[in-house]
Amino acid sequence: MLNTFDPEIAESLNREVQRQEEGLEMIPSENFVSEAVLEALGSVATNKYAEGYPGKRYYGGCHEIDVMEQLAIDRAKALFGAEHVNVQPLSGAPANLAAYVALLDHGDTVLGMDLSHGGHLTHGHPLTHPAKVWNFVNYKTTPEGLIDYDDIEAKAREHKPKIILVGYSAYSRDIDYERIKKIADEVGALTMADIAHIAGLIAAGEMKNPVPIFDVITTTTHKTLRGPRGGMIMCKKKHRKAINRAVFPGLQGGPHENVIAAKAVAFKEAAMPEYKEYAKQIKKNAKALETEFRNLGYEMCFGGTENHLLLIDLTNKNVTGHQAEVALDKAAITVNKNTIPDDPRSPMDPSGIRLGTPAVTTRGMGEEEMTKIAKWMDRAIVGWENEAELEKIREEVKELTSKFPLYPGLKY
Repeated sequence: MLNTFDPEIAESLNREVQRQEEGLEMIPSENFVSEAVLEALGSVATNKYAEGYPGKRYYGGCHEIDVMEQLAIDRAKALFGAEHVNVQPLSGAPANLAAYVALLDHGDTVLGMDLSHGGHLTHGHPLTHPAKVWNFVNYKTTPEGLIDYDDIEAKAREHKPKIILVGYSAYSRDIDYERIKKIADEVGALTMADIAHIAGLIAAGEMKNPVPIFDVITTTTHKTLRGPRGGMIMCKKKHRKAINRAVFPGLQGGPHENVIAAKAVAFKEAAMPEYKEYAKQIKKNAKALETEFRNLGYEMCFGGTENHLLLIDLTNKNVTGHQAEVALDKAAITVNKNTIPDDPRSPMDPSGIRLGTPAVTTRGMGEEEMTKIAKWMDRAIVGWENEAELEKIREEVKELTSKFPLYPGLKY
């Protein structure tokens, strides 16, 4: 139908299918959803307005919508051990904004990670709107690359933040939530964790879980959780009303119920034994990449990885993050350029690249394939100006990916 009605969009979608099938997706915030999630995402649930929450809607005809949204809520609660869940946030940044609106007054202080040390734009970068509303104080990692808990403690005592925020977009280690909670209790702060990157690993028991400990937890539902692009907020019951009101009517109108139905499907998948094995393999694959990159002379930020991602400093290779990203793209390997801690270069042409293993692990690849991928990446980075070499790598990548089909027969 799409091919005949809108061939331009159909052609572009088919080219994107080909790109995903033939290339290696190494961006740690990207993944491939199941066909069941795709089916729910493209369902008739997209037709329904459903402002409000299950059992308390501002529109009629929401019975089945209530069923779907309640399934998503109940499954998320069981998956993470949450007291309350709101599945309506449209993505991670809106979820973080809703948490701030719910918990903070204008001008309140938030203590969060510096962006170049692995934090996120929504954790107080000066160019974002939250930074114009609230006062963000940053902490960093130690010279050894670990979260500086002593710095957090000192700054918490000095600035008396309303919220201490943890959770990162480029940090490759686990987090001591118990220590953060102790610091927060000492200064009378609330605790917030943004687990967007590691939610799937937490759900599978492969990383520490802040949900039973912290006041509020935000996450995306894609990335390692392998669901549709969307957001979610989990919190203690005492924050339920404030969180719900901040999401709707505070910041959003009608929820995207087709996405919520797809979230419910993804949460069901994440509760299955196969998913736990998948999460274990994500970490094994990341460690295999780290080992091979070290063998090839690359420098790891934060001392290595304990999760799904690596932040690699390319300074000693005399190649910038932008040059590496472009070259790897030509070789059908997708990564993203990324700043390293206290990067002297600009964010648009930084010193590092960020890569991860969720998507290639979804395809069934293991440690053997990771070793090959690291070697291909090295060839592409070292030979970033050699178009013939990049094309040769591209063909070798295509040969590998043909053995790990993604969506067999999918065509628009």
